[in-house]
Amino acid sequence: MTDILLTHGYFLYDDPHELKVMKPYPPLGMLYISSYLKAQGFGVDVFDTTFSSLAAFEDHVRRTRPLIAGIYTNMMTKRAVLKMITFLKALHVTVILGGPEPPFYAEQYLRHGADVIVKGEGELTLAALIPHLRQHGRRGLERIAGIVFIGEDDRVTETDPRPMIADLSQHPRPDREAIDLPQYMQVWQQHHGHSSISVIHARGCPYTCTWCSHSVFGNTHRRRTPEEAADELLWIKERYNPDRIWYADDVFGIQHRWLFAYAEALKKRGVRIPFECISRADRLNEEVVRVLAEMGCYRLWNGSESGSQRVLEAMQRKVTVADVQKKTHLLQQHGIETGMFIMLGYKGETIQDLLDTVEHLKICNPDIFLTTVAYPIKGTPYYAEVEVDILREGTWLENADRDLTVAGRYSKRFYSFATRWMVSEVALNRARRSGGVPLKRQLKWWLNARLGRLGMRLTQHERERKGQRLAAPENAAAGLSH
Repeated sequence: MTDILLTHGYFLYDDPHELKVMKPYPPLGMLYISSYLKAQGFGVDVFDTTFSSLAAFEDHVRRTRPLIAGIYTNMMTKRAVLKMITFLKALHVTVILGGPEPPFYAEQYLRHGADVIVKGEGELTLAALIPHLRQHGRRGLERIAGIVFIGEDDRVTETDPRPMIADLSQHPRPDREAIDLPQYMQVWQQHHGHSSISVIHARGCPYTCTWCSHSVFGNTHRRRTPEEAADELLWIKERYNPDRIWYADDVFGIQHRWLFAYAEALKKRGVRIPFECISRADRLNEEVVRVLAEMGCYRLWNGSESGSQRVLEAMQRKVTVADVQKKTHLLQQHGIETGMFIMLGYKGETIQDLLDTVEHLKICNPDIFLTTVAYPIKGTPYYAEVEVDILREGTWLENADRDLTVAGRYSKRFYSFATRWMVSEVALNRARRSGGVPLKRQLKWWLNARLGRLGMRLTQHERERKGQRLAAPENAAAGLSH
């Protein structure tokens, strides 16, 4: 008997951007819920949408006729999830939403048809919610901790938070056998020349970056034991034998004693699979980097975000530009590739801050860096700070938080030019330092950098002229009043 259908709204082949990247990873959060519910005796049907289609999902639902469906939802999958809700409700399926997006837009999702929103981790809440819905329907939902629903009085009701899972090592491993994991590996092999599997050994991040959402795991940091984590890697090696591992922990190796014990446990099991991960400059030192290299870390991503210390402090990143540069060089000395995330357009950022960021990237000389323009995620301190200036085009149904812009900062065109300048300037600097790069290619980067900088100046002047035009009526009105 199936107690719940678990699914998500990520349809790879419907997303042009994702098709360019082609780095799909299984929905580990959903698979953790599946394994937990199965261990508790529930019947679970998992429908992985990644390589499927909305039509196939609808056919599956018509065939299986689930009474309850749980959908993992984030801002990227929102539009697809809204369509799934509409379809499920037409078949009288009870819809439960979880993930980082729904709690902060609970009323909108509920008014659109969802029956219950799960706040935070889903395992314990679903284990209590499923039997309640079977026995009592929507009556008495206020007794279930960790949810939001619309009560009989048509008001949105939020129950008390549910405590987090204390011991992750007692949690079953993600239900990877419920999906076609070899298909993920095949796509990676086809597009990138190697297969990759994702793993998560810890939940949560205790840091205070203002733009980062802690919607699901809060500001906690909970780890599985090093031995149990190493056992999972051994099982993955024996079952799937991937070429690489992606550690999806928010900050891998945040606890040094755990990292050293984990490295030793892997060594005892004869497991060494090349991997990449995300960490922070302040959690790296000579011994940590040496151990990471010995474990097989081939690339470490660092959320540098900016080369301006002023911007980093506004973000509450709790790192220094100098330390990021130092630790980047340390990683490179140990043969570990360095990746960086750079965020443009944060509140108060100036042209000088952008210049500082380019200089920072030149000094660090990362192997790869990715840029994004800051967008406010509801529920974060950054959202609260800029909320009065948020510009939302269209209705809530038509856009997500990543589509939001903030009044008063530069235009999307400006940041497009800024990215062009930044990428080309850093590439040109690297070419000059390394030598051996054809002059024709260097000339192309030089030209792109100049065009990017010119575009920035032009869009900057457009903004200033627009500001003058907007100010003119106010000035005229002020003159009439005297």
